[in-house]
Amino acid sequence: MSDMKAETSAGAGTDPLVAAPFGLPPESYDPSSAKLSQRPPGPWRMLWSKFSRNPYAMTGLVVLIFFVVMALLAPFISKYDPARIDLMFPNLKPGADGHLLGTDELGRDIFTRLLYSARISLMIGFSVAIASVIIGSIVGAISGYFGGWVDTIFMRLVDVMNSVPTLFLNILVLAIFSSEIKYMIMILAFTSWMSIARLVRGNFLQLREMQYVEAARAIGVSSWGIIFRHLLRNASFPIIVNATLMVGSAILSESALSYLGLGIQSPATSWGVMLSNAQEFMLVDKLQALYPGLCILLVVLAVNFIGDGIRDALDPRQSMSKTRRRLKQWRKNYSKSGN
Repeated sequence: MSDMKAETSAGAGTDPLVAAPFGLPPESYDPSSAKLSQRPPGPWRMLWSKFSRNPYAMTGLVVLIFFVVMALLAPFISKYDPARIDLMFPNLKPGADGHLLGTDELGRDIFTRLLYSARISLMIGFSVAIASVIIGSIVGAISGYFGGWVDTIFMRLVDVMNSVPTLFLNILVLAIFSSEIKYMIMILAFTSWMSIARLVRGNFLQLREMQYVEAARAIGVSSWGIIFRHLLRNASFPIIVNATLMVGSAILSESALSYLGLGIQSPATSWGVMLSNAQEFMLVDKLQALYPGLCILLVVLAVNFIGDGIRDALDPRQSMSKTRRRLKQWRKNYSKSGN
């Protein structure tokens, strides 16, 4: 009888909702950990969990962070001035006289110019992506939410912008104005926002019919409040995917304009400027064109891998990364072969 009372008193203070599961000793069970484990993960945590399991996306993220850190720490990494001309030591080989990658035709340190070029190229890429996302999101949100004649006007504007040859428009604007960084960012953003606008418009056409939007209208929330506080937040994931891909296209556009001589002007430098200067000395030193071209290739591939990784993480049908699926299929086929 006393044993039954002891068992009753011991179990009186135990919450039945957090009791130890079947087969687990009660003394090794922590109820607080069970309560914490019952909390579902948020959307950003789930996105990072899927993104981190993608080896291509993580490799791209590491490469992009590496270039950003190298660009920010350029004055501490290299002791040379990227614009300093030394005609006594032109076209030095890599490693000669303390120059890690050698010098160019004017005796400027190539490694230092790559670091400072990364600053301008990455700044243009991210600035164009941010500006394009802002313009495209506003146009697409207004067009998709209000519809009617507003949608017709904005979509015809998008059609007109898509029909304009962007390369010739960029060349014309930069030829009339100067080739400063601010003008290049403005013209590249002005010719890159249309895809974002169509994407946001398509999402808003679906989201504006949802029940929570009708509930927000019923309690008196203004149209602008619904657009910026509710709808844009739910359409943010596909916008992020397209923004990451737009960084790479902006870097390529800046490199093409600089290669044509309409981009960044001396004493400033970018990877496209270095490619343009190296084309005249391809027979003398081919590595001068290899270094900036390789930097452009790595950064654009890294940004595209990040964008693909975010897109795969947002896809609910993909429970594991492509590499893991291929490895699982390979093991299955290999086991069937009998080897």
